Amino acid sequence: MEAQRPDGSGSGSGSGSGGPAAQDPAKARRTRLILIAAAVAVLALAAQGIWSRQDAHAALERDAEHASQMSVEVVQPQKSSAGLDLVLPGNVQAFLDTPIYARTNGYLKKWYADIGARVKNGQLLAEIDTPEVDDQLRAARADLANANANYALAKSTADRWTEMLRSKSVSKQETDEKVGDMLAKKATLDAARFNVARLEKTQSFQKVYAPFDGTVTARNVDVGALIDAGSSGGPAKELFHVAQADRLRVYVNVPQAYAQQVRAQQSAYLTLTETPSRHYPGTVARTAGAVDPQQRTMLVEVDVDNRSGELLPGAYAQVHFALGAGTVSFTLPGNALLFRPDGVKVATVDAQHKVKLLPVSLGTDFGTRVAIVSGLQGNEQVILNPQDSIVDGAPVRIVPHKAEGGAGSEGATGAAASAPAAQAGARPAART
Repeated sequence: MEAQRPDGSGSGSGSGSGGPAAQDPAKARRTRLILIAAAVAVLALAAQGIWSRQDAHAALERDAEHASQMSVEVVQPQKSSAGLDLVLPGNVQAFLDTPIYARTNGYLKKWYADIGARVKNGQLLAEIDTPEVDDQLRAARADLANANANYALAKSTADRWTEMLRSKSVSKQETDEKVGDMLAKKATLDAARFNVARLEKTQSFQKVYAPFDGTVTARNVDVGALIDAGSSGGPAKELFHVAQADRLRVYVNVPQAYAQQVRAQQSAYLTLTETPSRHYPGTVARTAGAVDPQQRTMLVEVDVDNRSGELLPGAYAQVHFALGAGTVSFTLPGNALLFRPDGVKVATVDAQHKVKLLPVSLGTDFGTRVAIVSGLQGNEQVILNPQDSIVDGAPVRIVPHKAEGGAGSEGATGAAASAPAAQAGARPAART
């Protein structure tokens, strides 16, 4: 029999009540594990939130710092390895260009050369009918014959009286009168002879000749037209216009900035708008040696061989002068310059991506580029289109130059002068 406890509960009932008590520690462990897992999850979520907020704040700071930096495009100074190509408008003229006028009055009898005809020196161009001049010449020759007869009679008389004076047969006074009459008749004879020569020359002007080898570029008269040499007081009328285009004179107005660099015997060449790929070589024949005080330009003449006849007198051409490469140290685009009260400066970017302003001295303006005489070493990164408010030490961010290839080619070939810029005092351009 089981032993009875004093409280009346047996040992069996005691062992049965001990089962639930033995399970309490397992539940407690499970509860603790659940609580620990929940705490870890809460801590993980909290850490993730803190990390994401810090990451977003850092990204915001980076964006703010990135936005605070100025985006700039940079170029490097270029040193000219070839000559500078100065391009200016030129006026092409024939080497000899002459209007031909009549020297006598009359009517055009016949012409022998029309426009475009190639003529030789001394070739007959036209004949003028001058009946009045012919009559005047015949009358003058008659006067000459009369004067010659009077002089012959006066001379023989003077000779006889001089001979008789030796034998005292006549007086000295009478002899002097005969000699004086002879001299007067001699002067009349000379005047008649000169008048005949004058009219013969006037009559020779009935025929109009070419003054040199060339081309007839204008014919302004036709058969039967009244020819007035201007002796009647009216303006003389041009008969023909002859030009010798085997050689051409090209006149160029060189701006004062380049006047010292263009000299006689310097090489040059021409290009035409209709044939831009063709180069026509020429030579600077002479310069005016002075600057026009009104236009501030110097007149230069360039001679061009045109025996091929490809160039036409009166045409517009662009004249290229090759200036020496040693005249400039570096060149920069014109949009890289800052004009400040204390002088011209350029904005550069240093190794720390900070702005550094450098003072420079300008040389010749070549249109799209400007020569820098001093202030640059050649390895600087110069900012293009800098803001007027840019200052030293400002942080910048370099971005690729959109027209970098074009800028490079511009440095090599430069900017050709446009036709309107080259005409009539317009600003010239040059190539580097």
